Amino acid sequence: MEGFLALLQQYGTFVYVLLFAYCALKSGWLPLFAGYAAHTGALDVSFVALSSFLGGYLGDELRFAAAKRYGVRWLEKPTKMGLLFKRASELANRHGTTYMFLYRYPKGLRTIGALPVGLTGISWRRFSALNMCSAALWTLILVGAGYTFGATFDAFGVENLTAISLLFLCVFLVSLYRVWNQSMAVHNHNKS
Repeated sequence: MEGFLALLQQYGTFVYVLLFAYCALKSGWLPLFAGYAAHTGALDVSFVALSSFLGGYLGDELRFAAAKRYGVRWLEKPTKMGLLFKRASELANRHGTTYMFLYRYPKGLRTIGALPVGLTGISWRRFSALNMCSAALWTLILVGAGYTFGATFDAFGVENLTAISLLFLCVFLVSLYRVWNQSMAVHNHNKS
């Protein structure tokens, strides 16, 4: 571990760029580990937080813009994917604010998380403000936890992080299932 931390310290600027790119593309535990590396002194915590925040914020801004620009084509396609995008946009219309604060955490969802919001009627200004708040909270939680709990991190172990990630995924899927059932009930009631 000492050798790895020394390597991080040696390539600090490059590490911040990689952290930015990682956070722009996906979510995961890397900001937590970077917070831990900052705790050890291998990285600067302010640059870790800034790289994580900007990556998370700007990555979602790009996905939102792509959905706004090309999303109509996605919704108009009579394919299964087109129907999924249509349903996702309906759910995002109803639960957009809550969704924007939740989709960063389950593994794999962050990569496409902003797309359904871009398919809604939400304005860019509102999305950007909510995205900024969501990215700031995400950064504070992950980088802050890595930095604050760095001393106990080694004792905790990586295998427990996988279990926690799966727990978050299960909570999200159960919540999504409930929202889906509620929206289907409303949709069926409106058809009657």
